[in-house]
Amino acid sequence: MQDQNTTAPLLTSYQKFVIFILAITQFTVILDFMVMSPLGDILMKDMKLSPSQFGIAVSAYAFSAGASGLLTAGFADKFDRKKLLLFFYIGFIIGTLLCGVVDTFVTLVAARIFTGLFGGVIGSISMAIVADLFALQQRGRVMGFLQMGFGASQVMGIPIGLYLADKWHWHMPFLWIAIMAAIVAVLIGVRMGPINAHLAVKQDKSPFLHLWHTVRNADYRIGFTATALLSIGGFMMMPFGTAFAVNNQGVSHSQLPLIFMVAGVSTLFLMPMIGKLSDKVDKLKLFAIACLWMIAVVVVYTHLANAALWIVIGFNVLMMIGITGRMVPSTALVTGVPEMKDRGAFMSINSSLQQIAGGVAAAFAGTIVVQQTTTSPLEHYDIVGYIVAAITLISIWLMWRVNKMVKRKLAAAPPVHTEFTDVPVQEI
Repeated sequence: MQDQNTTAPLLTSYQKFVIFILAITQFTVILDFMVMSPLGDILMKDMKLSPSQFGIAVSAYAFSAGASGLLTAGFADKFDRKKLLLFFYIGFIIGTLLCGVVDTFVTLVAARIFTGLFGGVIGSISMAIVADLFALQQRGRVMGFLQMGFGASQVMGIPIGLYLADKWHWHMPFLWIAIMAAIVAVLIGVRMGPINAHLAVKQDKSPFLHLWHTVRNADYRIGFTATALLSIGGFMMMPFGTAFAVNNQGVSHSQLPLIFMVAGVSTLFLMPMIGKLSDKVDKLKLFAIACLWMIAVVVVYTHLANAALWIVIGFNVLMMIGITGRMVPSTALVTGVPEMKDRGAFMSINSSLQQIAGGVAAAFAGTIVVQQTTTSPLEHYDIVGYIVAAITLISIWLMWRVNKMVKRKLAAAPPVHTEFTDVPVQEI
């Protein structure tokens, strides 16, 4: 029996434009978040911040983004998705501009909270747009291109952010992002058509009732749980990655940008390839293989000490293969969970849980990892690796349930036509 994923429809020119504009949008939002890390030393010295204060400035974005997604979830299916995207993207641009002009710790935290309130919703709106305009058999390719923003931000965020900050001031990276985002906003307003087919579907009158019905849906909760577990598995290791590389593996601070850059470039190449592959083979099988790959690499990597630079770089690339191989098919599958009338709310809640789960994971990992002095090796990082491996195994089972649910809905859903393509797009 031929797998349903092998019959992927061709993308129209308008769909390709939507992919491009959403990818650039994702790039600017992710870059705004990623650029804070390389600016840490400059910011702390210029504003006389303690490490804990800088940590608050970084986490302020994540928690406000998570709260924003929950607060707006009930309204997410009440408006044209294009208008919703523009509203929040313009708010994100204003917040990024504020980051580029503030000069005190309090105003910086306030600006990061404001930016997170708007930026944290953009990803979920983009996912809802993808689910509206692309068939399930196309979404692997789409997700592959959209999530290239993660790799591009690693490649461009660290070197360009540091260059602009060193050349002028730490404000400049934020001003650069805001200018770039303003150009993207104009393109969205001029070229993107209305995305409002979901408004024709009967919905709950009250936004809060809509949010409640979305949360209490048992099928949706499976998708939420799968996404949250994936975020926990990723964010447990991330905060201590550079400290482990420097203090345990012997990497110098000057070599860190090279590691990030190589890992980022590998992501740029991997995302489209894995995206196309996930539309040709069973998404669950690809996800499971990537998870097992990830487990093997993580367990070995967290025991790696005093390694040569090329070995550290190699393992980071191998981890990116596992991360990418999980991210693309899992995201494509999860977009098939909600009904059309619930997509905006579902994606908002899903994105919020992703942010919140990441923050909780980082805090939990901080209670496990121990460092006697600022220059001594990290202890118990291997325990974090084992926990990540266990969580990854559980995520395979949860994604199996998501896949089973999506296939059942795909078999039952009648094909419908979007306004901008002649390709029949099924409702999931």
